[in-house]
Formats: sequence, structure tokens, C-alpha cells
Amino acid sequence: MSATLQRDGARIVLSGRLDATGCATIWQAARDAASKESTVDASDVSYCDGIGAALLFDLIQRGARIEGLAERFAPLLAELDPDQPLLIPETPKPEGRLAAIGHFAAGWWRETRDVIGFIGEATVSSWAILRRPRELRLGETLRVAASAGADALPIVSLIAFLLGVILAFQSAIPMRQFGAELFVANLVGLSLVRELAPLMTAVLLAGRTGAAFAAEIGTMKVNQEIDALTTMGLDPMRFLVLPRLIAVALTAPLLTLYAELVGMFGAALVLTGFDIPLATSASQIQGFVNLSDFLTGLGKAFVFGLGIATIGCLRGLRTGSGARAVGASATSADVQGIVMLVVADGLFAIAFYYLGW
Repeated sequence: MSATLQRDGARIVLSGRLDATGCATIWQAARDAASKESTVDASDVSYCDGIGAALLFDLIQRGARIEGLAERFAPLLAELDPDQPLLIPETPKPEGRLAAIGHFAAGWWRETRDVIGFIGEATVSSWAILRRPRELRLGETLRVAASAGADALPIVSLIAFLLGVILAFQSAIPMRQFGAELFVANLVGLSLVRELAPLMTAVLLAGRTGAAFAAEIGTMKVNQEIDALTTMGLDPMRFLVLPRLIAVALTAPLLTLYAELVGMFGAALVLTGFDIPLATSASQIQGFVNLSDFLTGLGKAFVFGLGIATIGCLRGLRTGSGARAVGASATSADVQGIVMLVVADGLFAIAFYYLGW
């Protein structure tokens, strides 16, 4: 029997089955009839499920009193706590400037403390690996190196080649006015070796590898796999983090060197259009770019790679609960990695200026 509703003044009589079908036909009428003076007679209700309990709860919130409901249906209504009125949360007041500054300072301090603690743990684990090299997961390190290095060659090749071509074109056009097209090779070579190749490669690693580390380790954190490793007596720092740190720190300089060669080749191809042979461009670069310039760029690439891997692993280990937390960690790793690159590159520029490099 479907649910029915009868109204006699302030008295509302419900009967039949209070299920999804029955409640749909009487819900609006029951809401309109309910008030603080209303009494709901539910003695003829033959069936009541969660939907029916929700209807009765709605009527109670409107001020009506329920009478005659069978005892077997009472637990469903009791679960909704009908005696507790619905509370409409107040709109929080905007925090003041002092509170905002305090929250920012507290968050910055927590972040700094996490970074310092992570670096300390990584240093201790690295020292233990140096004393016992066999404990390093060499297979995992090589797998990460192949993923971060060899698999990144196509995108690095494309970006480096286009970067060399663009730099050559943009430099050759104004320098042609002074008959100095020959020195475009010097300019492009030095720019790629000291600055652009390390920075461009690091940006690609931050978006491709750093975010991947955060997502991988973050997923393991959400699935409690890291807790399982700890339970089995395995240190997550040695088991997960160190192979990634070592692989990326060693792969970044190699990718940078490859990007430098590809970029120089792209610039040399452009210069052939200005009647400058490839051999001449190569000779100009060899005579102008020295070993210290190469070592400077490779050193920056090593630091950039180590920083990217550190941020990616740290964000992964600090992942919260839920699938959304994994995405947030990956995004945070990407953004923080790029910010770190800009800040570190600026510090390198200032240091090299005062050191005369």
C-alpha cells in the first residue's frame, strides 16, 4: 500500500509505506502542512525505511510532533537525532591582518622544520649507504635514472633544439647590422652552457620527474604502503628516497650536457643561413667557451636535480589522506620545484659574480 496523507486541522495522518516511492508523493504536502502546532499520527504506517525516517525528521524540524510510530521503526528515526535542531553555521568572520601574518609564519615554520628534518634524515641515510654501499637499491636507482633521463631525451631534444634556433635568430638579426654574425655562436654557446641549458633541463625535470615522485610516493602514503614498509623494518628513506635522489642528481648533469650539444647544433644550423659553416661555428664555440663554463653549468644542474628530487620526495612523504591529497602533493612539488630553481639560479648568479666566474 502506497503512502497516503490526510489532514484534519492541526493533525496529520500518515499511513501505508514510507519508502522512496511513497514519500515522493506526499513529501511536499507533508512539508506544507507541518507547523509548530501539528501532530503527526504515524500509527497506520506499515513500513518505514531510511527515506521515511528522513521525512519524519523533516517534519520534526518544522515543529511537528510524531505520535504512534511503531517501535520497530523508532531506531531509524533515533539515528537522525530528531531532538537536536539543525544548526546553520555562521559565516566565519574574516581574520585580521595580525592573525593572517601569524598563520603564515606558523605555516612557514612548519614547512622549514619539515625540510630541515628531511635533509637531516637524507644525510644520515646517505652516510650509512657510503659505509655500506650494498644496501643501496641499485636496480631501483637505475630504473629511476632511465625514467628521469633516457625517457626525457625526446622532450629535452625538442626544447633544446628550438631554444638554440630561437637564440640564434634573435641574436643574428641585430648583430647583422654590425657585421658580427660570426659571434652569434659565441653568444649562444656561452648562454646555453652557463645558464639556459641547466635551467631549461631542470624546469623539465621539475614538471616531469618531481611531480611524478610526489604522486608515486603520495599514492603509497595514501594506500598505507609506507606504513607497511616501516612495519617490516624497512626505512622509507633508504628504500624509496635515496635511489631517487641519487638517480636524478646524476642524471641532471648528463641531460644538461646533451641539451647543450643539441642547442648548439640548432644554432649552428641557423648560422648556415648567414653563410657561416658548421665548422666555423664549432670553432668559435670551442675558442670562447672554456672548461670552467662547462663545469659551472654541470654543477648548477647537479644542485638543481638534487633539489627537484628532494622536493618531490618530501611532498610525497607529507601527503595527506584521500585521492585529492595526491594531486595536491604533485602540484605543490611542481610549483615549489620551479620556485626553488629560480631562487637557486639567482643565488648562483650573485655568487659567481662576486667570485669572478
